[in-house]
Amino acid sequence: MAEPTPMPMCPMAKTCKGMMEKPFSSAMLIVPGLVFLGLGILIVIEPRILAWIIAAVFVLIGVMMLMMAGFVRRIGAKFQTMGDQPS
Repeated sequence: MAEPTPMPMCPMAKTCKGMMEKPFSSAMLIVPGLVFLGLGILIVIEPRILAWIIAAVFVLIGVMMLMMAGFVRRIGAKFQTMGDQPS
């Protein structure tokens, strides 16, 4: 039996075929699914966990934004010093 070929009109066919050939592709979907399922069950059992999760997300987003701001400031300073140099 011949191996099926991707549909020529589907732009995602090559991407999907590549994902199916890699062994860890399905694990990258299963693990977060199990984590979310577990968190959902924990929230149903103990609803106060939801407040802690939301607080943790806000803290992580705040830290990421501060890191991004520092990165952007460093990039801006680098471009300003490059523009000041004679060519």
